[in-house]
Amino acid sequence: MTSSSEQSSDLLVPLDLAFWNIETAEHPMHLGALGVFEADGPDAADRAAGLLAARAAAVPGLRMRIRSVLLPVGGAMRVPMPAFDPLEHVRLTAPVADFHAAAGELMQRPVDRDRPPWEAHVLPGADGTSFAVLFKFHHALADGLRALTLGAALLDPVDLPASRHRPPAPAPSLWSVLDPRTLPGRVRGTVAEVGQALGIGTSVARATLGVRSCAALASSATGTRRTAGVVLDLDDVHQVRKAVGGTVNDVLIAVVAGALRRWLDERGDCSEGVEPRALIPVSRRRPRTAQPPGNRLSGYLVRLPVGHEDPLERLRGVRAAMDRNKDAGPERGAGAVALLAEHVPSLGHRIGGPVVAQAARLLFDILVTSVPLPGIGLRLGGCRLTEVYPFAPLARGQSLAVAVSTYRGRVHYGLVADAAAVPDLELLAQSLRDEIDGLVAVCARETGLVTGPAAT
Repeated sequence: MTSSSEQSSDLLVPLDLAFWNIETAEHPMHLGALGVFEADGPDAADRAAGLLAARAAAVPGLRMRIRSVLLPVGGAMRVPMPAFDPLEHVRLTAPVADFHAAAGELMQRPVDRDRPPWEAHVLPGADGTSFAVLFKFHHALADGLRALTLGAALLDPVDLPASRHRPPAPAPSLWSVLDPRTLPGRVRGTVAEVGQALGIGTSVARATLGVRSCAALASSATGTRRTAGVVLDLDDVHQVRKAVGGTVNDVLIAVVAGALRRWLDERGDCSEGVEPRALIPVSRRRPRTAQPPGNRLSGYLVRLPVGHEDPLERLRGVRAAMDRNKDAGPERGAGAVALLAEHVPSLGHRIGGPVVAQAARLLFDILVTSVPLPGIGLRLGGCRLTEVYPFAPLARGQSLAVAVSTYRGRVHYGLVADAAAVPDLELLAQSLRDEIDGLVAVCARETGLVTGPAAT
């Protein structure tokens, strides 16, 4: 069942408007996912492309394009595309030998801003045993959770738990805004918002003090992209978590920190004392509850202990930093900088977009985001989904973004990098594999357990 918010026009919330206005040709603001499927025949990719186009026509959320509005000044809204043609969005490529090489080239191309800002590229495998689908959704159209919903609507139907639909809140009437009885509450709300903004700004300023990052995580705007994917065994992650404590997410972030250390040292960049600031997005959506399609994001800011030699010390450092962020909550601290978008008028986003785009490098050094996936097996045209790599947008001034998802007992890391700044992305991918093997081995020695080749 489609929610009413998907069937009609709706204004972009401030964060969506920010994403729409900070985009440039060199830094497109779309997120992506590369799904790899088993081919059940030589025409599997052709059939998949036909299914995607046919199903897209029936998904109202995929018909929405973004256009400017007169009021509020500088604002924009999603409106249905009257002559929506799914064939303009679903494309079948020639057979490819390397899915990630093809995905990198496609990820560097901005989506068409005059049409609904999404694409699905079907990539037949050169060996005929598999094919892949690269989904691209502009961040102003969908955040990670909503992109997952839209993408899943194009796959084979599955039995999912029913959502609890909540109608969108009605717009306030003119009288309710002018009613003097509401003035004290509005004043208190404004004061609270100003206090929150000042608190976030102060935290951001403190977070920049004493930062020891590295040139490898910085980049000029070349506009090129490279992607890579890594698959880890979720059982290994659970083994580390049980031995050391914390959460699965703590372990996954610590693996990134350790992989960065290995990568920097291997390429000749010194990792000693390096503590890059990682922005960890946090969704403010309520799960399984229908809400307007706008982005509802905050975040945590964590200094990755890349410079620590001991892998367990790195993990404990990540766990302590995440615990501090969780105690403060997603609406406080330097990581909540996305919430400041709500305090900027629409015209400010339109005029200040280029300035904000330049500021990302000052706020954080690397994005590490988690995209939840359903635990059930997914298929397209009967072909089984075997791997799925999420891709995050790459901010201006940064060379690398990391996204991670768990699917069917395996962890999938999706890496997006500036191709000119990070020509050795596969080295970082191998470093992720080596880091989890190293953590498993250390934990096995610490606990006296010997399980699997990683502990030998």
